[in-house]
Amino acid sequence: MEEAIASYRQAIALKPNYPEAYSNLGNTLRDHGQLDQAISAYRQAITLKSNYPEAHNNLGNALGDQGQLEEAIAAYRQAIALRPNYPEAYSNLGNALRDQGQPDEAIAEYRHAIALKSDYPEAHNNLGNALGDQGQLEEAIAAYHQAIALRPNYPEAHSNLGNALRDQGQLDEAIAEYRHAITLKSDYSEAQNNLGNALRDKGQLNEAIAAFREAIALQPDFSEAHSNLGAALVDRGQLGEAITAYRQAIALKPNYAEAHYNLGNALFDKGQFDEAVIAYRQAIVLGPSCSGAHNNLALTLLLQGDFLRGWEEYEWRWKLKDAMSLQRNFNQPQWDGSSLDGRTLLLHAEQGFGDAIQFIRYLPGVGQAGGKIVIECQPELQRLFETMAPDFPILARGQTLPAFDVHCPLLSLPRFFSTDLGNIPQTVPYLHADAAGMAIWSGRLSGFGSSIRPSSPDLKVGLAWAGHPAHKNDRRRSFKLASLAPLAEVSGMRFISLQKGDAAAEARTPPAGIKLVDVAEELKDFADTAALLANLDLVIAVDTAVVHLAGAMGKPVWTLLPFAPDWRWLLERSDSPWYPTMRLFRQPATGDWDSVMAEVREQLQLLVHSWRAKP
Repeated sequence: MEEAIASYRQAIALKPNYPEAYSNLGNTLRDHGQLDQAISAYRQAITLKSNYPEAHNNLGNALGDQGQLEEAIAAYRQAIALRPNYPEAYSNLGNALRDQGQPDEAIAEYRHAIALKSDYPEAHNNLGNALGDQGQLEEAIAAYHQAIALRPNYPEAHSNLGNALRDQGQLDEAIAEYRHAITLKSDYSEAQNNLGNALRDKGQLNEAIAAFREAIALQPDFSEAHSNLGAALVDRGQLGEAITAYRQAIALKPNYAEAHYNLGNALFDKGQFDEAVIAYRQAIVLGPSCSGAHNNLALTLLLQGDFLRGWEEYEWRWKLKDAMSLQRNFNQPQWDGSSLDGRTLLLHAEQGFGDAIQFIRYLPGVGQAGGKIVIECQPELQRLFETMAPDFPILARGQTLPAFDVHCPLLSLPRFFSTDLGNIPQTVPYLHADAAGMAIWSGRLSGFGSSIRPSSPDLKVGLAWAGHPAHKNDRRRSFKLASLAPLAEVSGMRFISLQKGDAAAEARTPPAGIKLVDVAEELKDFADTAALLANLDLVIAVDTAVVHLAGAMGKPVWTLLPFAPDWRWLLERSDSPWYPTMRLFRQPATGDWDSVMAEVREQLQLLVHSWRAKP
């Protein structure tokens, strides 16, 4: 390449008005990474020959490489003006428009290029990329297949096809395409990185990590591969190594907002919350619209007890990709917390059962705003919420809503009430069991103490060991029933399973020594569960809806928390300002449930001793 540059310069020295030599010099300089000099050469070629479409097109390429997209687009348009049937310029224009965030315009240019040159594999490949940006995956896949039909040994098209298949959830097919691309181009670091992403999606973490490491070996400055390696290491619980990988990605690309965001997540999981806040804030500086960084900053601030700033950031939750489909697109505006002046407000549950149970506590405060209230919740909560609001319409989601003027999701209420640690509405009980249901369970549980002397029956303790598996933090907060085996060492206990979902099947084969009554099939909704809880002496459960229900009913409840807990449980405290009758048992280190169980067993022994000492 150095010799080529020298030759072009010699040609220009011999013939200074030689535009083709300047253009060719520009191409070689661009290939050599000398973009400023390449641009200067192209401009000199155009000065000598203004109607030189190839030089305008080449100038556009170099300007695009430098990120000067507006100037690149202008250069491509000039090339097309000089040669309207110039497919390469149309395709390159499409690339610049796509990089500028104009996918529709890019698609039109790619189609124009293909209309001029149907056997143009690069244009078909580029069209696939733009269609993929728009979520038109079937059309994108068709475009990639056309590119591959024209050029079977086209590694980039195979890799891009893999991306579209991965987006469709066809992971095995995507992996096959990435592997094919790597076969065609053994030093293809981008395909190795893409392969790692698909393997991680499949849960094949060891293979994913190997692919990311290979991508980095091929291209040590590949910041995205370092960041993706960090994500896979987080999945495998190797937080220290993940943090190192994210920091390397940032060192290579300081303005890499996603890497700062991912670093924040790893620091959060490691319990380094102040550092996580710094990482999230930097991600937001670099990418102000990064909803994940805003949302996770909110959760970290709330966890640290910085509620007022946390509630403000928490409104970003609706911009999360997973939450956008859950957002209610009402024609009516969202309530701003001001006086209702007789208007009707729709309060609606937005997230899980536990969230709805926790934040329905604000209903009395909302009632003071001077309007009418309609409540919409999950069907499983309808009968339960009727015990709190017998005078308000309680509708199950899916039922026809009456007319209303404004609406508000339940988890936005703390912001309107400027809730901080000193003014949380914590009067309990605010939810109740119905008398008929309580009586039924009283009869069902009355004989459980028959094997103990009548004056000292067994303590009746409800257990739940797993939350909903779809919850993003479920692998940290849930465990197997077998982990509760140490509780069998405490005599005088009768356990009742409150577990629902797939994990409820474990109740059929409890650990040795645990007397467990399985009633899951009889709990049809939370009103049934409340009736059962009313007859229990204690609830012990992981962070799932049942602890919120027990706390809202004012029942003694012991909540078992992972090392990096959900924000509502705050840090380093054994009580909860949300639920006065709740006690928190925390992991001392990530994954350490054994220490939690040892502490619970010890406290249960003390509780039984105290119980039996009563007259």
